[in-house]
Amino acid sequence: MRRFLVPGLITCAAVALLAVLAFGLADQGTNSSIDAQVARGHYPLAPDLHARLPRLGATGEESLAELRGKVVLLNVFASWCVPCAQEAPVLRQAEQMLARHDGTVLGVTYLDNSSDSEAFMRQHHLDYPVVRDVSGDFVRSFGTTGVPETFVINRSGRIQALRRFQLDTQWVKQTLTKILSEPS
Repeated sequence: MRRFLVPGLITCAAVALLAVLAFGLADQGTNSSIDAQVARGHYPLAPDLHARLPRLGATGEESLAELRGKVVLLNVFASWCVPCAQEAPVLRQAEQMLARHDGTVLGVTYLDNSSDSEAFMRQHHLDYPVVRDVSGDFVRSFGTTGVPETFVINRSGRIQALRRFQLDTQWVKQTLTKILSEPS
């Protein structure tokens, strides 16, 4: 009887492992992450459209809902982030391009203090609006876990493109040109 015990346990473990693997693979077919939806061409509504976040260096608050009808390049950054500093010139160009088409870059500080974020904006000559995500809940609703991350939100308030690492000029130009040329 003992000689069947070890092979029986190994067989049970193998069956359990295969069941877990099959469940994991089956679940991937219905992945509803923002990344997966955008990759499939299904553009989800930007989360927390009505979340009101305090403006950096100014009084008042801002929400994505107030920007509906505009193309918004939402950039999550922190002053201590080296790739964030490296993409600053790309964001300046994006803001100029968007401003010509009634769009905007909206910066969101993440895991950063206000004075450092303000200094970062001055140092890199960035003048687009920036909000502070004090709790981190807003950026986490986008699936953000680090910086820099960027989401392009179309005029309907849907995420049409995203980049979970440093921007480059080519990606921004191609992405914005396509989205800005679409009818309102």
